[in-house]
Amino acid sequence: MPKVVAIVQARMSSTRLPGKVMQTVAGMPMIEVLIRRLARSTQVDQIMLATSTNPANDPLAQHVGAMGYPVWRGSENDVLARFHDAANSMDAEIVVRITGDCPLVDAGLVDAVVQELRDRGADYATNTMPPTFPDGMDVEVFTFPAMVQALRDTDDAHDHEHVTPYMRNAEALTRVNLSNDEDLSAWRWTVDEVSDLQVVRSVFEHFGGDIHFSWRDVVALRRTRPDLFAANTGMARNEGAKMGTGQKLWRRAKQIIPGGSMLLSKRAEMFAPDQWPAYFSRAKGCSVWDLDGREYIDMSLMGIGTNTLGYGHPEVDEAVIETVHKGNMSTLNCPEEVELAERLIAMHGFADMARFTRSGGEANAVAIRIARAATGRDKVAICGYHGWHDWYLSTNLSKDDSLKNHLLPGLDPAGVPRDLAGSTLPFNYNDLAALEQLVAENQIAAIKMEVVRNRGPQDGFLHKVRDIATRHDIVLIFDECTSGFRASFGGLHKNYDVEPDMAVFGKTLGNGYAINAVIGSEAVMQAAQSTFISSTFWTERIGPSAAVRTLQVMEREKSWERITAQGAGIKQGWQTLADKHGLRINISGLDALATYGFEGPGANSYKTLVTQEMLGKGYLAGTGVYSSLAHTPEVIAAYFEALDPVFALIAECENGRDVKTLLQGPLAHTGFARLN
Repeated sequence: MPKVVAIVQARMSSTRLPGKVMQTVAGMPMIEVLIRRLARSTQVDQIMLATSTNPANDPLAQHVGAMGYPVWRGSENDVLARFHDAANSMDAEIVVRITGDCPLVDAGLVDAVVQELRDRGADYATNTMPPTFPDGMDVEVFTFPAMVQALRDTDDAHDHEHVTPYMRNAEALTRVNLSNDEDLSAWRWTVDEVSDLQVVRSVFEHFGGDIHFSWRDVVALRRTRPDLFAANTGMARNEGAKMGTGQKLWRRAKQIIPGGSMLLSKRAEMFAPDQWPAYFSRAKGCSVWDLDGREYIDMSLMGIGTNTLGYGHPEVDEAVIETVHKGNMSTLNCPEEVELAERLIAMHGFADMARFTRSGGEANAVAIRIARAATGRDKVAICGYHGWHDWYLSTNLSKDDSLKNHLLPGLDPAGVPRDLAGSTLPFNYNDLAALEQLVAENQIAAIKMEVVRNRGPQDGFLHKVRDIATRHDIVLIFDECTSGFRASFGGLHKNYDVEPDMAVFGKTLGNGYAINAVIGSEAVMQAAQSTFISSTFWTERIGPSAAVRTLQVMEREKSWERITAQGAGIKQGWQTLADKHGLRINISGLDALATYGFEGPGANSYKTLVTQEMLGKGYLAGTGVYSSLAHTPEVIAAYFEALDPVFALIAECENGRDVKTLLQGPLAHTGFARLN
């Protein structure tokens, strides 16, 4: 009889659940449970482990070797070659492929598939074409010559990573499938995530010390105790094969990082849930490479607005690298912060002094603290988005979702002291009467606002705000974290000939390196001395060094003029496409921070569809573009060429086609939502 070797494919570096094969199940590592169950097979002559040479797999290899089973270590990514070499080392004539994430593998089912291959004289046999057994009961059996043919005839990376795709599709090979009499393929008994492990552990706990129950016993348990299987209900079969590495890592991140990311705007759910690549390996110019090495052109948020010079600008990076070599932190201060302060003060006539932080939320909180100290008052009037700190989020304590018009709906002020209710009071942009009423009814320390909120000032709005602040001895603070250095060399307020008492800058200031600034008049800023504002990492050297060099490049290249003109052209391009396809869109934002939205009830569906379709064309794109010097005319022209058929698709939906049939995943979030 031909020699049958079962090769168990396993590794420690699973993206979604690292080290899963050594997780404890039934009092022993999961890989041991799997092998002990598989060893009951009567058709398999030898079992072996095939893992990679990655040192991370040493504990796995050592454990299986100590059990008395042979171990083959080969390529990390070319798993087909690893299988071939492992089988060849054992003189295998028939190979059984079992993956290490299936601890409920059933020896009787393995025997049935092997027998099917033998009885039918096939090259390949399985129970997954189509699947009718629970996910985790997958068995693949193939002849050694079939595997040799696959190794010889395909160089496709997917074929080599997943071992059997070529054998499942090659016309020259014969195939046979073993089907169950009832389709149970929606049941999930494999282990890819924590919820899967929970289910498998529950199953083994139910059967006590006996690990050799059959798969039919588990079926019976599933029918009588569905609660034991509830944790992973609804997860798609073999979804890992369809997911990129970034998507898998994002799934894992949400289990160990609240919300998955430190920044709401970088959550995958804000773009295209279950499709967004989520993580990058490198970035340069306006290109971003994901964890699988695929390149995307970033026609979206460019680091959430941080990189107006493009990713990895050589001059800025050179300054940072030089700083790293010299040393980033010391007991002494870095001289670059003095140079940066002088440069920012020189370009703003109202400013005499500066303080630095490393994030926008911190900088806004610093500005408010200084304004309150300077005026001796507590209350703040706000218009726009100013970060996450208590002083700002307390706005939603007074009235449900007061910040809805200033950022996102659904921002819950949980954790913000209730006593802060009424300390921060919102008013809408261009609504001067609302501001006047707030000032008349409250002792206001500061008016904190963005210079422009989507639409520009009307009827001298900014000048009138300045006049109100002056007459009532209120500190006027312009939040230019986002708008600064995009429409002028400095703050956007310079374009409207209005000076604040303080201004906050961030985002663009370091071209991707962490640096934010608070500048203001000496009369206000000196109040920082009467309170306590201090942080260790505000004194690191990389941020100021990057900012000094970034300002030099900006001034030489006149970057604000170029990205403004570029953004205006992008806005016109969107309108031209909309007119061509008969679509109604609204366009808003600064030219360099251009956004558009579809009008009508399908707006969010269309936004999600744009992201989905553009991902397939190699673009990170939604309904907004933050312009950079790296967005050359050629890049922009190619973007619109790719976007044109997407707008045509949306036009079809407007004329009756169901957009739901086109979407490959859930809709993008339109507001803040907790992620489970």
